[in-house]
Amino acid sequence: MRERDPLTKADAVLALHGKVLDAAAQGTPQGATQWQASCALLAPADLPGRPARPELVEPRSLQRRSMSTPQGRVVLLHALAHIEFNAINLALDAVWRFANLPDAFYADWLKVAAEEAYHFSLLRQRLADYGHAYGDFPAHNGLWEICERTSGDVLARMALVPRVLEARGLDASPPIRARLKQAGDDESAAILDIILRDEVGHVRIGNYWFRHLCEARGLDPHAAWLALAAQYDAPRMRGPFNFEARRSAGFDQAELDTLAAQDAAAASESAARRGAEEK
Repeated sequence: MRERDPLTKADAVLALHGKVLDAAAQGTPQGATQWQASCALLAPADLPGRPARPELVEPRSLQRRSMSTPQGRVVLLHALAHIEFNAINLALDAVWRFANLPDAFYADWLKVAAEEAYHFSLLRQRLADYGHAYGDFPAHNGLWEICERTSGDVLARMALVPRVLEARGLDASPPIRARLKQAGDDESAAILDIILRDEVGHVRIGNYWFRHLCEARGLDPHAAWLALAAQYDAPRMRGPFNFEARRSAGFDQAELDTLAAQDAAAASESAARRGAEEK
């Protein structure tokens, strides 16, 4: 978690996950040798470990470029690599920060961290194919800011990180992949296929633990989600939505209907504002 070098961090996470899998394959009880769930740790000042670059700027200052050009695709790949690097830290943070949870919680989020590390490695290599490296372009810190806002409540973390941030990736991946294919970048599109496949599993894990925690606290998951989204000022979800992937990731029909209704309401509000401005 504190490691600053992205490649070293990714390799270390993959190695740690491999050790846990080896222990499980040998029949070693994970709770006895791997996890100390009752141990609450104080956060060191240097979290998360990250390199001096990329420069972190406000999201609105980041320029969008067309994927029809190599430079535009490089900027996109860099943005995706930044998301995956942050996702490593987000998953690791869930492992160390929250105490007194089932061993399966820690195993699940270490698995997520390892898959995010694999995604980062794929994108890092693809950037190298284009003659660039992670850190060559500015990025934003929005993902980690949400991590910090939810650091005091594991239920809020499960509500906002996998069910909002990662779920948005389920919606965004297909159109990005289509544009990469249209530009003839089949290798980058194939990486998007891998990421989408794994992210469905990550969101499913988040949905499972969100509902598990709601049940433990005697909360209705739908009502709890709406309350937490309002309390923590969750980013508003806008369509189009990848409903097929969201269903596979464990969202129920009531949740999908709520998303569609919120998107329709937001579209109506936007249209009304435009109409008022034109008068």
